[in-house]
Amino acid sequence: MAYPYILIILSLLSFLLTFSSSNVLNPNTITLPLSPLSPKSQSSDLFHSLKTAATSSLSRAHHLKTQKTNHKSPKSSSSITNTQIFSKSYGGYSINLNFGTPSQTLSFVLDTGSSLVWFPCSSHYLCSNCNFPNINPTKIPSFIAKNSSSSKILGCTNSKCGYIFGPDIESRCGDCNPKTENCNSTTCPAYIVQYGLGSTIGFLLLENLNFPGKTVQDFLVGCSIVSTRQPSGIAGFGRGEDSLPSQMGLKRFSYCLLSHQFDDSPENSNLVLQVSSTGDTKTKGLSYTPFRKNPSTNNTAFLEYYYVNLRSIAIGGKRVKIPLTVSEPGIDGNGGTIVDSGSTFTFMEKEIFDLVSKEFEKQLKNFTRAKEVEETSGLSLCFDFTGVIKTVSLPEVVFQFKGGAKMKLPVENYFSLVGEGDVVCLTFVTDGVSAPERSGGPAIILGNYQQQNFNVEYDLENDRFGFGPQSCQKSA
Repeated sequence: MAYPYILIILSLLSFLLTFSSSNVLNPNTITLPLSPLSPKSQSSDLFHSLKTAATSSLSRAHHLKTQKTNHKSPKSSSSITNTQIFSKSYGGYSINLNFGTPSQTLSFVLDTGSSLVWFPCSSHYLCSNCNFPNINPTKIPSFIAKNSSSSKILGCTNSKCGYIFGPDIESRCGDCNPKTENCNSTTCPAYIVQYGLGSTIGFLLLENLNFPGKTVQDFLVGCSIVSTRQPSGIAGFGRGEDSLPSQMGLKRFSYCLLSHQFDDSPENSNLVLQVSSTGDTKTKGLSYTPFRKNPSTNNTAFLEYYYVNLRSIAIGGKRVKIPLTVSEPGIDGNGGTIVDSGSTFTFMEKEIFDLVSKEFEKQLKNFTRAKEVEETSGLSLCFDFTGVIKTVSLPEVVFQFKGGAKMKLPVENYFSLVGEGDVVCLTFVTDGVSAPERSGGPAIILGNYQQQNFNVEYDLENDRFGFGPQSCQKSA
């Protein structure tokens, strides 16, 4: 779709908006329900679900590794809140958020690898290539701005426009001369956001974000008009100024991800948002490792990621040391490990994956590699356990972080049955299998599949990452 056409749509929609404001309340905690993003898969569908997840994880990795900036404009222009998290069929997790006055409830992908929060917007929202399980692309719920009395179009001179486009935004706004006063009526440019498998285009609003007992006024949110391969809006939980944690001033947030069934079950767990300070207090049962910043000053996108120091990976007690050249991000911004809830399977650059793969092969040398499944599934290491599937003992995997924190993965977090037989595949992905090899950017991307049934905490106040095993299943 051509940019001029998109801008015409944006201009027409801007006339639909009305302007108002509402009061702010200040509760202590927000808890939201959280669920995985795919119908309950039959065994015959699991192979397809895993292949889709592998492909999308690689596409996501390529995007996170190579993006230069998260947002572009068309060249032509102790407070705690809980919410639910839902597991989805296409390998992600979603939350419901309420925007506007009166509130309109929409679903968002929980994404710690990006920052902008956006929703499908207007009754004319268009999503191409959005034929996901249980999703009719012509009936994706959209925010209707004209029905909200608190919607405001973001102006070019508003500092929040600079969250997306940088501090020199006024010089890039059409019909705006910073030396005159005509910028006051100029709107912030339309945005384009690229993701691993798709993109979205829209314009920016200031809108009320509503929680039980708490309203965040003038929250910066994207009103997307056109998207590709985006089954719902995205709630960016990255480190950018436009992210939900930054705009709400969160001190911590945490989640517990239900096991992937690659379905759209109503079963859910919780996302906890904490506004008030608790000092250096650590959550019981969690181990911690410090976050680190990417030293690169050339790529602002890398500054939005949550980097951790992954020192080594133990396979069946055998330590696989990550090469120093990729274990930490260098001055060029490449290397290091990030935590990304928007990726399904953990990605490893081939240099690291080959070391891990060889150790698995060595310890499982008495079993046959399922080469045909590897060639068709997008997964790189599969074994045929026909006749022994119920008794075979698989090597334990432990991620070892700086500071001594160890993430011991349950076997279901890194191996999965594939196809109709007794073939089991490793759910780590790398380049050169179903996609060309690419270098640059993070060397390891810790995906949500490996985070299942862990209490995961992003302690922003103390700049550290916490985790501990926990059943995310809610008791009856």
